[in-house]
Amino acid sequence: MIEVLAPGPYATVQDLGRPGLAHLGVPRSGAADVESMKLANRLVGNAEGLAAIEVTFGLARLLFLDAAWIALAGAPVAAVAGMGAPFWVPAGTELRLGAPSHGLRTYLAVRGGIAVEPVLGSRSTDSLSGLGPEPLRAGTLLPVGPPEGVISADFAPLPEPRPAVLRVLPGPRDDWFVPGALAGLCAGPYTVSQDSNRVGVRLHGPEVGRAREGELPSEGMVTGAIQVPPSGQPIVFLADHPPTGGYPVIGVVRAADLPVTAQLRPGDEVRFTVRPGR
Repeated sequence: MIEVLAPGPYATVQDLGRPGLAHLGVPRSGAADVESMKLANRLVGNAEGLAAIEVTFGLARLLFLDAAWIALAGAPVAAVAGMGAPFWVPAGTELRLGAPSHGLRTYLAVRGGIAVEPVLGSRSTDSLSGLGPEPLRAGTLLPVGPPEGVISADFAPLPEPRPAVLRVLPGPRDDWFVPGALAGLCAGPYTVSQDSNRVGVRLHGPEVGRAREGELPSEGMVTGAIQVPPSGQPIVFLADHPPTGGYPVIGVVRAADLPVTAQLRPGDEVRFTVRPGR
């Protein structure tokens, strides 16, 4: 069992989310930076999809009422446990996380996984729909599941800070934008707004010119979709985006670059490019 003494600015339980339910109006949700969560789980011998703690901008304090193997991945934070390696935490240990040196979201995996009650097959907190467990707060108690498998990895290199350049697939609503709008988007740069959250990264920068006013009939949306509201300031959808939306989509961030998108924090600069890659 883990007791949350302080969650930091924002912390939730996340796994791989609720795929396959968008036709029922249920968003997928899940970890914003899936690759970092999977890595943290692998480091402690968990299956990649077990639930972990997603900490936004560090500064969390956790009391381990029982001994456990843990691992941290994602945005690098100062902690006794260190980053990118499994670490044994004796019972009664208080773990304190510092603020990340770069990036935004840090994932704490515990051997056995966080075993809160699942909702619609997932333990993820969905900040938009309210499904899943509530965001963590002081006094929250988190049960830990039984360990399975073995710890086979002992170290993962820390991510290096690098310029955020997101590769984009054009469309599908090209006809809603003025000629050259996509080139203008890629001319950038854009700055991440403090209004960003798990629903989407809101950007400030060159206006993306729309050729038509109003909104589309609501249609399906995917993670990474770049919506352009009437303001012309793009929004990149993240894990808690709604399953449908009526603003036109000028492009979609490639899946391989979604972890980079999830680690953008307010004030960061980001650029877009249209180029090959998965």
